Formats: sequence, C-alpha cells, structure tokens
Amino acid sequence: MRKPTGTEPGSATGEAGAPAGDAVAKEMTPLSTVVRVRSLLPSLPPAERRVAQRVIDDPEGVANSTITELAQTCGTSETTVIRFCRAIGFHGYPELRLTLATEAGRAQSASGGRVIGSDISPDDSLEQIVEKVTFADARAVEETASQLDIKMLEQVVDAIVGADRVDVYGVGASAFVALDFQQKLHRIGRVCSAWSDAHIMLTSAAVLGPGDVAVGISHTGSTVETMDALAVAAQRGVTTVALTNFPKSPIAEAADLVLTTAARETTFRSGATASRLAQLTVVDCVFVGVAQRTFGSTRDALEATFEAVRGRTVRPDRRRR
Repeated sequence: MRKPTGTEPGSATGEAGAPAGDAVAKEMTPLSTVVRVRSLLPSLPPAERRVAQRVIDDPEGVANSTITELAQTCGTSETTVIRFCRAIGFHGYPELRLTLATEAGRAQSASGGRVIGSDISPDDSLEQIVEKVTFADARAVEETASQLDIKMLEQVVDAIVGADRVDVYGVGASAFVALDFQQKLHRIGRVCSAWSDAHIMLTSAAVLGPGDVAVGISHTGSTVETMDALAVAAQRGVTTVALTNFPKSPIAEAADLVLTTAARETTFRSGATASRLAQLTVVDCVFVGVAQRTFGSTRDALEATFEAVRGRTVRPDRRRR
C-alpha cells in the first residue's frame, strides 16, 4: 500500500520537515489552495466541510473575513476553523487568509481582471456558456498538471513499462478514459485491456498475477465496481494504480500508486466534462512516459499501425467526385 509523504495535501510538514504552510506561501500556483481544499472535501468532518465549502465558493471573501465572521457564516466555532486550517497544511487562520488573498490577486492578474465562474445559470447566453465551459476545462487541465506528483508518475510509468499485462477498470464516464488508455498502449504494442462490466472486471483481475498492473479510474474514488476489481487484483499480487480526484478517497487508500486530478464539476456534473479532460491529461502523461522509455519499439509499432490504417482514408480525388 502507498505510504503518505510529507508533501501530500493535508500533511503537517513539507520538504525537509519544513512546515507545509511555508511551502504553500512559496510554491503554490494561483488558486491552488482551493484545489487542495476541494480534493480533501469528502474526507473532512461535517463542520470542517462547511468551512471548506466556503473557501471553495468564495476564497476572496474568506480572505477578507475574520475568523469570527467565517465561523458564524459557516455555523461553527473558531476552534473548528483552526482545525480545518491545520488539516489542509496551515499553522492557523492568518496564514490561510494571506495565502488566499495572494492567490486571488494572481488569478485576477492572469485573467486580466475578469472573474469567470464555471456554474451555468438558466439565463446564460450561448456565448457565456462557451466561455464558462472552456474556462472550466482549461483550469482542470492546468490545475491537474500543477499538482501532479512527478515522482509518483515516474513510479507508475516504471510499473507499466515492466508489466507483462495491464488491465484498466472504469465505469460510467471513466470507462471512456479507460478505453482511451487501452487504445494508446495497445497501439505501441503493450498488452492492455480495458473493462467496464462489473463481472468482467472481477474475472479479469482474478487471472492477473505478480508482474501485471491494474489501473482503476474513478473521479470520486468511491466507485464500488472499480474498487472491488482493484481489491481482487491486489490479492493476486498485482501492482495497483488509482486515478482519482480525491487523494484521501477509498480507492486512493487501497492502491499501491495514486495519481490525482484537480477537476471541479459543477452544474452539469453528470456530464463528467472537466473531470474527463483532467483524467485524459494524466493518461496522456503516463502514455508518453511509457512511449519514451520504449522509444525504439514504440516508433516501430506506431509506424506499423500507421501503415495498417493509411489506406482507410478518402483520397482527395475521390472527395471531388
């Protein structure tokens, strides 16, 4: 099972034993505190969750509030606010306020002073919908890249490069990401299958063994079918990998290696739009990492597969007829 490190969200210390808050102030990208809070939201106690939601909904407002005002707004105590601050890696509330104010300023500067939300309202014009959708999608990709654990990514790449077989599990929208990953790996000659049916996922996992890799994809990290398949794979001595938006979710706690996204689904969450793009970004990083490690055979496989399908396109002379 994966061991937590001092630099993970919610950890009390950063690198070399330095307080996490110091690292936050120096290294975080715009609104990355909000990203961190969002990723930890499901794992927080109810009272702290109310504080977290307030930070997510109005980080600038929290930066301009006293601890008493925030506690009253959230219907909780000042002690709970302090516990929340420590849970996300700060020493206390003043440090959180300062960081949120700094990040809000950077974000406004980067967007030219415009504030673009991602929630769709019934009164939005189609132009506003396009702006909000593209903003949310771009932010999901950028924030996912900024928080991606490179050392963990390297371990996942190493495991897949050395694997005899890779099985990828995902249901619902995550199934499409699993299929995309399978297609990419298969095209460069890796033995890989993607499964979305609960029974087939279990039977697939049951015939894996040491030297194989099982990848479970779940935005929430609590999809029962995907978790069950990874559990069976783990019992077989397989290296298990989880791709999720929440680093303290059940699937993350159970997997050997964990990669996280940083997507925020809002009004039309069932469409799994931003989360899917974030997952595909991570999948692409893993794929390119594997392809680079196996450059010679990857190049040969890509050339062979390109030749195989080259004749399946409509020629320009046929289009003119």
